[in-house]
Amino acid sequence: MKILHTADWHLGKRLDRFSRLEEQVLVMDEIVRIADEQNVDLVVIAGDLFDNFNPSVEAVELFYKTLKRLSHNGKRPVIAISGNHDSPNFIDAPNPLARECGIILIGHPKATVHPFELEHFKISKSAEGFIELELKNYSFPIRILHTPYANEIRMKEYLGENKESELNHVLAENWKKSANEFCDENGVNLLMTHLYMNKKGEKLLEEPDGEKPIKIGNADLVFSDSIPPQIQYTALGHLHRFQNIGTDKNPVIYSSSPLCYSFSEAGQTKYVSIIEAEPNQQVSFEKIALQNGKKLVRKTFDSIENTIDWLTENPNSLVELTLESETFLKADERKRIYQSHNGIVHLIPKVKNQEFNENHLSEINLNQDIQALFKDYFKSKNGGQEANEDLINLFNEIASEK
Repeated sequence: MKILHTADWHLGKRLDRFSRLEEQVLVMDEIVRIADEQNVDLVVIAGDLFDNFNPSVEAVELFYKTLKRLSHNGKRPVIAISGNHDSPNFIDAPNPLARECGIILIGHPKATVHPFELEHFKISKSAEGFIELELKNYSFPIRILHTPYANEIRMKEYLGENKESELNHVLAENWKKSANEFCDENGVNLLMTHLYMNKKGEKLLEEPDGEKPIKIGNADLVFSDSIPPQIQYTALGHLHRFQNIGTDKNPVIYSSSPLCYSFSEAGQTKYVSIIEAEPNQQVSFEKIALQNGKKLVRKTFDSIENTIDWLTENPNSLVELTLESETFLKADERKRIYQSHNGIVHLIPKVKNQEFNENHLSEINLNQDIQALFKDYFKSKNGGQEANEDLINLFNEIASEK
């Protein structure tokens, strides 16, 4: 059995003033194409389907169209759970209609997916937080423990979490109970969840910039040793870099986001995971690199000309630009830089002044005229750097209007 694991689509995501929707259309096409070329039997999407609780019409349309294409109109089951960026009620809402197309949407933890049957597969068993699928062309079932993201209120409501109990214990007990009841050696056994999961004793994994930190109940994170031993593969969402925090025998995989969504991800290659699984055997998986999307690049320069040369040579990118110089950028220099590239997200001027020591600043004389006071104040707040002529003229213009 072949399974495609993806996560963290963040449809509707923006990077500052830049929409990423055109890139998302292309990368969704690519994921559909990979699913078809690999002839996968099942697609699992581990949360953060949208970037916020109220996605745009365009993002919602892209989501539903992509799921329908992935499902082949019911021939291939697609299972998607909510993440911390998603509204669980919004994810659940179209589920009755989606199931007619072989799409199972799960918004809340411990949700019960009622059994149903289509031409090519059926849900043969179901319980809170668990489903078993039987596919037409396979003699064995696939079992999935599913845990969408849950905030503290939802965790208490659905899992009975109390203030004395850590999340690790609550999840471990619930997963263990379901695995012991349903996950024997005669089927393929998976866990899919959207949580901040780490390997106990290892350095904590960094969350990307712009990602909402997850803190649930009284536990800051979940450890991978909470996963039952019956589980052959764990499909994670939340962190945006592809990584295995489990073992080769029992992979616990963050499949990565399909695009770089913050400059902390600059330079990362994005992937989907393709899993080959059969009962009572070690799974194998490979990561397939995604090719679409603009590169996010952090660059530092020390001259205007070098900056413009690089920007001109790298037009198809989104850039965080740091410019080191002896003085602050003038208005015409800023204009030249922005005119040379239409993907500058941030322009960060950095003034070099090695000799300045804040302790050596003289006290500001409050009896000076207002322009001199401004110059001293600016110098005190900017590492001893003098205000340039443009700033002085702008200050004088504002002061004259008072």
